[in-house]
Amino acid sequence: MRIARWIRDGRDEDGFVTDDGVVPFPDGLAVADVLAAGLPALPGIRARAGDPVAPLDAVRLRAPLDPPTVRDFVAFEEHVEGVSAGVEGKSHVADEWYEAPTFYFTNPHTIHGPGEAIRPPETQRLDYELELAAVIGGPGGANLAPGEAGDAIFGYTIMNDWSARDLQGREMKVRLGPCKGKDFAMSLGPWIVTADELAGFEDDEGFLAVRAEVFVNGERYGEDLVSNMGWPFAELVAYASRNSRIVPGDVLGSGTVGNGGCLGELWGLGRDLPALAEGDEVRMVVEGVGELVGVVGAPLEAPAIPHARPRPRARRR
Repeated sequence: MRIARWIRDGRDEDGFVTDDGVVPFPDGLAVADVLAAGLPALPGIRARAGDPVAPLDAVRLRAPLDPPTVRDFVAFEEHVEGVSAGVEGKSHVADEWYEAPTFYFTNPHTIHGPGEAIRPPETQRLDYELELAAVIGGPGGANLAPGEAGDAIFGYTIMNDWSARDLQGREMKVRLGPCKGKDFAMSLGPWIVTADELAGFEDDEGFLAVRAEVFVNGERYGEDLVSNMGWPFAELVAYASRNSRIVPGDVLGSGTVGNGGCLGELWGLGRDLPALAEGDEVRMVVEGVGELVGVVGAPLEAPAIPHARPRPRARRR
């Protein structure tokens, strides 16, 4: 099944997307309620829902959820090889990368939906990042084993982790971040596809062999199989829950796929491609999930923050 949020006749609605159109949830339920109820409750909710109220092309899709948290992993070795050269000047995969799946938390308050224009900071190296993301359903949990963690995955959506590479490169020299190189925008969509819809793409270890592609202004820049990630999604979820907790609606990105999943990787490989600029369209297609389009809007000017001032390091007033 596919669940989504949309605007119809000026009203926000949540519900199912079918081949015949959009079907609002019954009983005034929202996507957040359905995620909290978990996958076992979904057939009953669908049975109580009515018929389609409009064709898909008659509504405007919104981001499929408002996640409480967004964890973004870096699970593709090929991406690490390329982007380290593009951002840091040398290709290198740290030994520590192989020990455990690493992630960072990004901003759940700057989520954009399908077709929505993003307003980047003032940057000379704006980039896209093609990812598949898992969405957690109820009840969530803590310290989950991989088998339990797999059961916690409600479904999947496409993620574009927009990145300002010049800001990111400066920030990460401080051994913390990224922060403002990332948190200005993230696109999710077009909907959440329930986990069972992709079960046929799973291999014996749980890797999802779905094809992912990205196009910039109609030209394909990258393609990969999501099964090339170093850990299957269940292990990413298990690691996220270690000594912590995952809850319904949490989003866990796979990290950028390899083979052109972002410009930073292509720059690191010596490709002379321009950074994204106002008016550019980025279209991402993931097999079994759908298509997510994002557009680059005008840069957003922000108030200046002064540099750090020299301090006396006095210990007493």
